[in-house]
This record gives sequence, structure tokens and C-alpha cells, in this order.
Amino acid sequence: MPNSERIFIKGNEAIARGAIAAGLKCYFGYPITPQNDIPEFMSAALPAIGGEFVQAESEVAASNMLIGAAATGTRCMTSSSSPGISLKQEAISYLAGSQLPAVVVNMTRGGPGLGDIGPSQGDYFQSVKGGGHGDYRMLVIAPSTCQEAYDTAIKAFDLAYKYRNPVMILGDAILGQMKEPVTTWTPDHIDDHNSDNWCLTGADGRDSHILRSLFLGEGELAAHNIMLEKKYKSMEAEIDQEMFECEDAELIVVAYGSIGRIVKSTIRNLRKKGYKVGLFRPITLYPFPSEAMKKLALAGKKFLTIEHNLGQMVEDVRLSIRTITDSDFFGFYPGNLPTPDDFEDPILKSMGGK
Repeated sequence: MPNSERIFIKGNEAIARGAIAAGLKCYFGYPITPQNDIPEFMSAALPAIGGEFVQAESEVAASNMLIGAAATGTRCMTSSSSPGISLKQEAISYLAGSQLPAVVVNMTRGGPGLGDIGPSQGDYFQSVKGGGHGDYRMLVIAPSTCQEAYDTAIKAFDLAYKYRNPVMILGDAILGQMKEPVTTWTPDHIDDHNSDNWCLTGADGRDSHILRSLFLGEGELAAHNIMLEKKYKSMEAEIDQEMFECEDAELIVVAYGSIGRIVKSTIRNLRKKGYKVGLFRPITLYPFPSEAMKKLALAGKKFLTIEHNLGQMVEDVRLSIRTITDSDFFGFYPGNLPTPDDFEDPILKSMGGK
């Protein structure tokens, strides 16, 4: 692929191309809608640059292959959609416990169960709170455009190596299937953050490297978890959010990913009608941008959280501002595709205008 070009592609392909630009060498996956464009693209593009594409026999197998590749310091990735990610959660917990860097893409679909293949944000809890066992955490990043999807894929690999931790890119069927112009780019330098100090590449001439998530000695696991907890706290340096028309807004609408983008259109329409409303779009869902939200609450703003589910992120919004105010909630039910008009009445109602 050229280093830079302007191309018209789906969000799924944008993530795949961004991952390859970030130095991806191994992809392991299993088909599930609506993310199949990613393995399809990888199956041709990775072998062409000397990488490896493996369609595993199951999601469980694909995620465990990720552990093996990550242990060698190889840049690796898997992708799936909601119920497939559920099956990968045990391996994600093992990656976190073993401090192994990898990128996991979740292009969510409606649930619970098999649900449907339409868009949903029903995986917020599964992604941000940790769907596997133990007290582990993942950095979770939620892009809202195809360009952001490309850029996020590159950033995700850098963060995975910086913190030796799995990083999740959380999207949905809207982001994965829509097409937009994307300007591709390749990092000038790929920083492996001294991976030679820990990865398993042979032991000639150096001390042994041990990667494990099993700690049986008295106090050993506690010490390991204390160290991991400090690492998760340090991830707060990566907190990112978009604030749109927030300065003079009386009501702040909190929404992420593709829904945040649709809400932004609603806010533009309402601004033209004279309503003082703004958007707060968390880009990192873990760590959550609580401090920035708290500052808005201290400035006297009202809050409305909009999600494409029955109410998940709203819990983190309320935790962020709980000592100052509360947040209203509007949930757009999975199984339907929202438009900007769908959010106008809930916003006006929260403003007291209806």
C-alpha cells in the first residue's frame, strides 16, 4: 500500500489498513457479521507483505493464538462482533494478566444472545468493565468516523506496547459498514517500547524471560494485582474526548461512537433554532473522561446521556458527576437505525422545552 492516499473505504477496512500501517504481522479471526470485511481484507493484504493470516476454527482458538503471537513480541490483532467477543474474553483476561500487548476489535451488533446483525452499543459493559475473569482492565477507544477508525488502529498498537496490555477498538455496524474518504498515513517510527526486555525470542546470552498469569505463592497474586492496578491508573494519561458547542451550552448531551456523531448532527440542527446544547463525546471509554465531565457539571451544565442500548455508559456519567448533579437518559432500542431527528425530542424534553 502507498504511504499516503485518499481513498473511499468502509470503517472496517479503515481499521484493517490502519493496523497494517502500524506494523501488524499476525491476524487471527473467525467470521461474524458485521466485521467480516476485516478478515477478508487481511486474508489478502497480510500475506502480500509477509504477514500471517489465520482463519481459526473458532473465536476461542483465534484469541488463544493471539496469546502465543503476542508473547513473541509480534504485532497481532483479532476482530469479532459481540457474541464472538464474549467467547474471546477468557483469552483477553489471560493477555491482561500476562501483560501481553494485542489489539482486539469489536464491531458490535444487537443482542443479547445472537440478537441481530444491526448496530447496537450493548457491549459497553462487556468492553469497559471487563467481560473476562479477574480485576483486569483494557484501554477501550471508540472512533466515530472512518478516518478516526484508521487513526485509532495505529494508536491502539502504540498504546498496547506502551502499557503491555490489550487495547480494544469499539465500533458498531454503522461505523463498520459506512463508507467515507480516508487519508492513509504510515508512522515515521514504530515504537515497541523496549519489547526486547520481555518477549520470548530465545534465551541465548540473556536472562530468562517469564510470561505468566498464574501466581500461587502466598501474597504473589496480590503483589501482581497491585502492580497492574498502578498501571491501569497510569492509563489515565491517555484520556481523550471531543467537546462540541459546550462552552455556552445549558445542556450537555453525552454520547459516544457512531451515536455521538449522529447526536452532533442533531445539535447542529438545534443550534440553528437557537437552543444552547452541546456534545460531550468520550473517545476513550476506559479510562473514562470523568474529570472533564465534572468540570462541566461544576459550571452548572445539565446532562443527558444518549446510547443505542437500554442504559450502560450512563452509569459512568452519573459516577463522574454524582457529587454535583445527575444525568437524564434516553436509550434508542437496538434493532432500529437512528437518525438525527430521533434525538431532537429527547433533547428538548431534557432542556424543559417540551
